[in-house]
Amino acid sequence: MIEDSFPPLNSTFLVPFRYTVHFTKDIFSPTNHCLSEFFVSEKKEGSTKKALVVIDQGLLIHNPDLVSKVRSYFKGLDSFVQLTEDIMVIPGGEDCKNDPKVWESLVDAVDRYGIDRHSYIIAVGGGAILDLVGYVAAISHRGIRLVRIPTTVLSQNDSGVGVKNGINYQGKKNFLGSFAPPVAVFNDLLFLESLDDRDWRSGMAEAIKVALIKDKDFFLWIESNAEALRNRDLEKMSYLVHTCAKLHMDHIAKGDPFEFGSSRPLDFGHWAAHKLEYLTNFSLRHGEAVAIGMALDSEYSFRIQFLPEGDRNRILSLLKEIGFSLYHPKLSEGEKKNLYLGLQEFREHLGGKLTIMLLHGIGIAKEVHEIDLKTLSSAVDFLEENL
Repeated sequence: MIEDSFPPLNSTFLVPFRYTVHFTKDIFSPTNHCLSEFFVSEKKEGSTKKALVVIDQGLLIHNPDLVSKVRSYFKGLDSFVQLTEDIMVIPGGEDCKNDPKVWESLVDAVDRYGIDRHSYIIAVGGGAILDLVGYVAAISHRGIRLVRIPTTVLSQNDSGVGVKNGINYQGKKNFLGSFAPPVAVFNDLLFLESLDDRDWRSGMAEAIKVALIKDKDFFLWIESNAEALRNRDLEKMSYLVHTCAKLHMDHIAKGDPFEFGSSRPLDFGHWAAHKLEYLTNFSLRHGEAVAIGMALDSEYSFRIQFLPEGDRNRILSLLKEIGFSLYHPKLSEGEKKNLYLGLQEFREHLGGKLTIMLLHGIGIAKEVHEIDLKTLSSAVDFLEENL
């Protein structure tokens, strides 16, 4: 047989990724050169790149001149990076990830304005906008250069500095998506000042999460500064954002950034959170759902004798002091059948066997591959009765 005459061919190669997360304030001010210096560093002799800017519509409430500021800022850069005729302004929040017409309109803009692989898509907004625009950048021309400018605590300390992009589909969160790192991230502290209290608080859930599974000292810092953080101390928040982003990026660099395995170590508290977001039609913010998910998994960890009672109490107390509710009626709905379905959906999303991150102590995480439904049910009952 001819096919038996040729040996199989194997290929192994590595693709290095490198990007920088910058920390600045008022990024589109004429005197702020952080973004312009990045584009200068990317400049190639004789070439002019295009840039398509996508802005979260909600930002215009507190920043009505944002579009004009962006246009003005780029006028000084037009010899090597030119804005498209239109700046795309789209609704933010999870709705933008649920509506196929939104991402189709962005793909159409990429085509209409000739945004090629060496051009830029610049996403300015919260985590949902960044997920959506990142997905569009990844699938258009098999990858356009993505610049993220996160504008919420949650996106600046977690999702905006990572490598994931996606949209919701078939009633499942991030069912369609990609692993595609940005070329740069710019965290602008000024945007945080205009957040409402829910969004200010929501992003802190991810900081508590990463502290619980990776850094006890960071947890102790959050614990000791909980009142200041709740009361919108911008200096404290800037430290929280920077530390959380560093822990997140360190994990990406040293772990399994594209999740080839069946584990997502940074997703403590997330399996229930993802299901809760859908069950509440996204009336819960992501961070609010994660706080409930962490409370549930901490209580479950305690009930299977992983987590000491004192640590369990400190975790729940901190979450409450920050201002989170730790129970939602949707946890118990349908005799908890929807919650159990969330476990199955989480396993499917990972691929392979179920892998859930639990706690052996503050700063000490442990993976498990089975969840006892009776114990989980009693943990839900505890949250309902006591929190």
